[in-house]
Amino acid sequence: MKNYPILLLIFVLASGAFAQKDDKQKTNEKIKAAAATAIISKTSTPMELAKAALAAHGGENFRSMKTLSVIGTAEVSGSPTQVMNGSFAMIFSGEKYRLEVVVPIQSFKQVYDGVNTYSSVPSFQLPPLNRLGLPLLPKIDEKGYSVAELPDKNKKLGFRITSPEGYYTDFFLDEKTAQIKSYTAKYDFNGREITTAVEIDKLKEVEGIFIPEKYSQRFDLGQFTMYSNFKAKEISVNKAIADDVFTLN
Repeated sequence: MKNYPILLLIFVLASGAFAQKDDKQKTNEKIKAAAATAIISKTSTPMELAKAALAAHGGENFRSMKTLSVIGTAEVSGSPTQVMNGSFAMIFSGEKYRLEVVVPIQSFKQVYDGVNTYSSVPSFQLPPLNRLGLPLLPKIDEKGYSVAELPDKNKKLGFRITSPEGYYTDFFLDEKTAQIKSYTAKYDFNGREITTAVEIDKLKEVEGIFIPEKYSQRFDLGQFTMYSNFKAKEISVNKAIADDVFTLN
């Protein structure tokens, strides 16, 4: 197995991680209460759907989140007999982030200090970690971000968000809760189109924010497909983070 598909697969950790529930019943009640604030259907506009999804994932708590730290485990496979166990750590503070992944074949680190980006693999750099997947959701009203219909809006209930740089993600909603149950995204890497699809199995609540705790992801790399399962073990929201965490090394 080549190393670069493993590094590409690391990107899932950021796109899926945007978070502690008191108990299952309490969490379900909060989900239903959030969903009740907006009635969604196939006649809803894309922005109405996006606002309903934002509310169902924490609303203003999500939008105003200052920092996020996630630590967990990952299972990565290129075939049923090729499974690798690894671990990851992500730290976000505003636009800054630090991502570290440890897998048997290739460990990887990428850091953005708000101006410059550092990658532990000089010839490899991931797309901006806050421009695909759930990190787009709190930005629906910000300048440069657009919300539009899905390419085939009659098949699934959802919407598309595009970042100022042109990265886009298609989100698909649970009709009962208005929460995001899956999403797909595409981006270019060295002239190759990469497609990824995420299925969310379980959400967890931290500080009023609902974040995927357990989810699976597929990466279509053209020549072959990679599969992964991720599970967050520790999630912290709005905790103080020292600036030196984002030092470029």
